[in-house]
Amino acid sequence: MEIRDKLLAAAARVYAETGFRGATTRRIATEAGVNEITLFRHFGSKAALIGEAIGQVRHSMVTTTLPDHPGDPELELFVWARNHLAGLRAQRSLIRTCMGDFEEHPEMIPPCGSTPARAAEALRGYLLRLRETGLSRGAFDERAAAAMLMGSLFADAMGRDLMPDMYSGDPDAGLTEYIRLFLRGIGVELS
Repeated sequence: MEIRDKLLAAAARVYAETGFRGATTRRIATEAGVNEITLFRHFGSKAALIGEAIGQVRHSMVTTTLPDHPGDPELELFVWARNHLAGLRAQRSLIRTCMGDFEEHPEMIPPCGSTPARAAEALRGYLLRLRETGLSRGAFDERAAAAMLMGSLFADAMGRDLMPDMYSGDPDAGLTEYIRLFLRGIGVELS
């Protein structure tokens, strides 16, 4: 692994654990196995390093595509949502830290172009296709519907370990119920 990559990985780990203030350049450099001067040569500042590290994690999150021609909305949305949820869960420490630092460092959470924004856009397109094909017969605003499902997935990813009594014991059973409730809400007939 190259020095730059080691620094980015270390910065993401340390930032997720300690936030912006606790992620000192000394700690990041030590975690990466380099000295601070090397860190500054590559990135110039702590803010630049952490910003790039968060960006790299954000862009590395895999998004599953939804089909151009819907056939089985329940299965298609379940697979898509399970993959999106897994990505959120894998990065929940980093996401929580970014949210906690948002007031002081709003640049740590980009307004658009992120994996969740791209996922929401893909979901909106899929919902329009469901309507166009007649698989969805409900009257709904696709932005509001997409935000509702994305919000449920986000809440599950961020809250399941903090408030386990609030969620179904089996994550896949809970996800199945989210999808079924959602599809009924937008007028998809389920078997």
